[in-house]
Amino acid sequence: MIKIYHNSRCSKSREGLKVLEESGKKFEVVKYLEDIPTKDELRNIISCLDIKPINLIRKSEAIWKEKFKHQSLNDEELIDAMITYPKLIERPIVINGNSAVIGRPASNIDSLLK
Repeated sequence: MIKIYHNSRCSKSREGLKVLEESGKKFEVVKYLEDIPTKDELRNIISCLDIKPINLIRKSEAIWKEKFKHQSLNDEELIDAMITYPKLIERPIVINGNSAVIGRPASNIDSLLK
């Protein structure tokens, strides 16, 4: 099943959701600011994306700039930061099986729908 980690206040996330709706495929919406991923879920997302945790962080967020920007954090500390402050997690994330993309731009999602 396709899953989108979605923030309804984010225009890019809404664009990603629209791509999924228009695809006609079944999918699950995870409002990750309310239903915060567990450490294992976040590790799995990072693995499916095939990226380092730092690449999933929104470095333009005020929380990042105020609390973390000038620190040297290891991968586990970065994951902990995203769990504590889920607003730091890049969005939208779309997962289909063991494959995932960050839907920026929304056209990235197309590769998971084939």
